[in-house]
Amino acid sequence: MKYERINSELFVLNRQNFTKHLKDNSLAIFNANDIMPTNADGTMKFIQNKDLFHLSGVDQEESILVVFPDAFNEDHKEILFLKETNDHIARWEGAKLDKKSATETSGIKTVYWLQEFDNVLKNLMSQAEYVYLNSNEHLRNSSEVETRDDRFRKSWMSQYPLHKYERSEPIMHKIRSIKSQIEVDLMQHSSDINTKAFQRVLKFIKPGVAEYEIEAEFLHEFARNRADGFSYEPIIANGSNACVLHYIENNDTLKDGDLLLLDCGCWYANYASDVTRAFPVNGKFSPRQKEVYSAVLRVQKAALNMLRPGNQLHEYHKEVGLLMEKELLGLGLISQNDIDNQDPNWPAYKKYFMHGTSHYIGLDVHDVGSWTAKMEVGNAFTCEPGIYIPEEGIGIRIEDDIIIGEKENINLTIGIPKEIEDIENMMKG
Repeated sequence: MKYERINSELFVLNRQNFTKHLKDNSLAIFNANDIMPTNADGTMKFIQNKDLFHLSGVDQEESILVVFPDAFNEDHKEILFLKETNDHIARWEGAKLDKKSATETSGIKTVYWLQEFDNVLKNLMSQAEYVYLNSNEHLRNSSEVETRDDRFRKSWMSQYPLHKYERSEPIMHKIRSIKSQIEVDLMQHSSDINTKAFQRVLKFIKPGVAEYEIEAEFLHEFARNRADGFSYEPIIANGSNACVLHYIENNDTLKDGDLLLLDCGCWYANYASDVTRAFPVNGKFSPRQKEVYSAVLRVQKAALNMLRPGNQLHEYHKEVGLLMEKELLGLGLISQNDIDNQDPNWPAYKKYFMHGTSHYIGLDVHDVGSWTAKMEVGNAFTCEPGIYIPEEGIGIRIEDDIIIGEKENINLTIGIPKEIEDIENMMKG
């Protein structure tokens, strides 16, 4: 991994938080993600199962974490099972974790090789009453690909059908949604790298530059700061391209008089940043661009103030929608008649602002967390209202990453300019 080793205290704390929610005499098992194939003998870049990473810090394939707080043997309360490394693997793939480095990374003292898993677990299963197994229960997940956890769950429940099985995900959604100080620091570092990249790109934007050249500038800044690249496919959208919400072709040319929408995030130590800004290609907003941009900025500032402990996400999104409705009326994009005759399930403002304002962020860009619970100190959210006017070739979204605090929030991305005057002044230089 490019990133500096994370303090193992984070993973020790995370496991303590997890075990608090287990029933008595429970054992929990987490599997690493697969290395996904491409074609021939090619593979995709490995991306770790974020639940396993959250609890262990292990960023390696074919790894298994077992947590059994009530184990009879003290050494078996926490166990890592790893792929045994050897000289051949070290020569062709690079050295894997050995037992010492695995303990230093995770804070887990007991480390076995994978070939010992069945024998060790046979003994532990005889002691356990409940077994917690993992699955991807994210609301936006629609993948048909079976994960290592999926395959393991089927085979394990078939092998041990008389145990009582529980879901780990409700617990993981709870504990992962509250960021500790170490996590806040990691997210701030990821955001700081992203801020450097945005500041770099601001000086590079001009008519005639290609969208993919902007993408290259981001990648350059990420790599030189030990980041693993983009945390999602970047959206680098000139002019009307910005009205396509998930535009990722990035193959157009920047044109004088257009706005450039940049939705780009950095991925450092498995922690994501997610920021959007809209900049004038020639360095100067037109009057209409200023008008629309200012409307989005007013909504974003108000929405940021609503991300507070005790507020509820569902109601928050409704309130932001009403703010946007007012702004769209002022811009002449919708009428009072449109509002009076709107479908309650698809309000009139949705014609120009059709996505949500906030989502959880952390180890995943769209991180896990409850959408029915009230906001808490330590929650991390994006805040990203936008207005998209295809008929005018204008698409504007303004997005920051926020940690909710007791007295005031932490804006992780405050260093990326969003005031019109600041943007124009920085682009002059």
